[in-house]
Amino acid sequence: MERGFMATCSALGVLLLILRLSKAQPSPQQVYNYHSCAEASESFQTASVFATNLDQVLAHFSSLNQTNNGFFNLSVGLNADQVNSVALCRGDVSESSCLECIRFGAGDLPGRCPGRMEGIVFYDKCMFRYTNWYIFRSVEGTYATLSNHSYSNGMALYGYRLFSLLEALRDEASSGNSTLKLAVGDTELAGSERIYALAQCVPDLDQMQCENCLDRAFGDITRNIPGKGGGRVLGASCSLWFDTTRFYGVQVDSPAPPAEGTRKRNIVVVIAVVSALVVSLMLLAMYCVWRTRSRARPVENGDEVKRGELQVQFETIRAATGDFSEENKLGQGGFGAVYKGRLADGREIAVKRLSQNSGQGDAEFKNEVTLLAKLQHKNLVRLLGFCLQGQERLLIYEYVPNASLDKFLFNPDKRALLSWETRYKIIKGIARGLLYLHEDSRLRIIHRDLKTSNVLLDEEMNPKISDFGMARLFAMDQTRGQTTRIVGTYGYMAPEYAIHGQFSAKSDVYSFGVMIMELITGCRISSFDVGGASEHLLSFAWESWTSGRISDIFDAMLLDCRRDEILRSIHIGLLCVQESVKARPTMASVSLMLGSVSLSLPLPSRPAYFTPNMMSSSETGGSGGLKGSFTTSHEVSTTSVL
Repeated sequence: MERGFMATCSALGVLLLILRLSKAQPSPQQVYNYHSCAEASESFQTASVFATNLDQVLAHFSSLNQTNNGFFNLSVGLNADQVNSVALCRGDVSESSCLECIRFGAGDLPGRCPGRMEGIVFYDKCMFRYTNWYIFRSVEGTYATLSNHSYSNGMALYGYRLFSLLEALRDEASSGNSTLKLAVGDTELAGSERIYALAQCVPDLDQMQCENCLDRAFGDITRNIPGKGGGRVLGASCSLWFDTTRFYGVQVDSPAPPAEGTRKRNIVVVIAVVSALVVSLMLLAMYCVWRTRSRARPVENGDEVKRGELQVQFETIRAATGDFSEENKLGQGGFGAVYKGRLADGREIAVKRLSQNSGQGDAEFKNEVTLLAKLQHKNLVRLLGFCLQGQERLLIYEYVPNASLDKFLFNPDKRALLSWETRYKIIKGIARGLLYLHEDSRLRIIHRDLKTSNVLLDEEMNPKISDFGMARLFAMDQTRGQTTRIVGTYGYMAPEYAIHGQFSAKSDVYSFGVMIMELITGCRISSFDVGGASEHLLSFAWESWTSGRISDIFDAMLLDCRRDEILRSIHIGLLCVQESVKARPTMASVSLMLGSVSLSLPLPSRPAYFTPNMMSSSETGGSGGLKGSFTTSHEVSTTSVL
């Protein structure tokens, strides 16, 4: 406590010194980054209606005196003479710095784009734009990619860490509200080095628009500034910043020359900062206590969830599902039925009612509750609660309206709804969910039953991995497990697991590769045939890929789609289903491959797969008496067809 008090006092002294020294300093000039006048845009005359409307816009922004979380938009005029304008401050700057930057931009941009109907300018702290086009609630491309400095200290690790960080920030920023979509964060590199990054969207975008915009921005990083230790992607709809030196953080404003009001404001600032420091010290102490307790009780596979937090009364669920009526029944799985329900507060739910005669029910129930209660990710189905009463064992999930992926992919009528853009989004979403399970969550989880029927689709066709009844929890330093009880679904099961009971994160990678092939072909792994001749989907994909007949693999509905993305996805899928466990990529590498079109891919070896005598789509209960064939792989020399 004495050290904490001394640290607080020292920090207070430094802050007071900074405030005293800064009184005589003038406001810094805005740091210019880039501007564009859209040379293809029209010009206007100084005495035109457009010029008058533009003057009103510039006058408005030049006299701003309060912020709206740093985002402003304004339209003046009608039709072709309308001026639409947007200003956005970098979300981490202070209110006065934001206003100063926007006011400066309103005076600066017209001089950079004289007589043009469209202009945009970027500074370190803000962006200002005007145009005669309608620009609100829409995603636009990148204006500039700027690099800061090179980085040569292990680019492979740097690229992986940067991708993981930007992906997390993208998800955080896109989930912001209608007034602020911002995320900042950092991650470690080798030694004491770190990467710092900031992601921000114009807040009038919806979540999906923001995600798509930031995905494009990351693509610009990989294409235009690879191998750089710092850079910026500047866009009218979103921006990304990254560097090995911390560049973000709320700044304390430089006060004006001595005045009574200014001195009072400085005192308020000091009090606020000191209060924040004290609160931070208290939170740090609480965090240390929490970490100590967490380490003292490691998470085990059979941990029970605290009932007071999640348990729901059986009568509540009975009422919500209409006493488990047939009309509310969504489907039947290996361990019970799933019902749709509506709680008293209006929330829609999905209830998994485990079969009472299932010998595996209790174990699966405890496993799924234990794991799901600790997992939170946009690409994982969310557990809302559970019920354990007598023979009844119920799991209550968020309701996902579009059911499972297999209901679309393998239905000739519904498959038409799965455009390539949607399928590619599903592939990347599943990859993000698996990466979270394998590496980014507080736990390390192997799903063991990844398949199309265990991927649910929400109202915007975003994938959510479900059904964790067969999942296994790994220690953070554990790489492989073994079991004599093999569970899962034939066709999706990696050969080393189906035959020897060996499972790892690479087992899930194999299943993911199978799903990629199903999404591209529109065919089930368990019932694939070519012209009436039974053949395994993976061997057919391999032969088509190595012989250059790639179009043979495509679903007929995809023939006119993005061929480059489809070819790259096939290549990634073949890498995932290789016989060699070590040769298969991790989900971190897969996510990097999917997110970067410029990253070169290694050549895959021939896929291996387990083919039981009776191919089944249902779960297996054990390994005894398991019969089938196993195709061995061999290395081949081939040239990439990409």
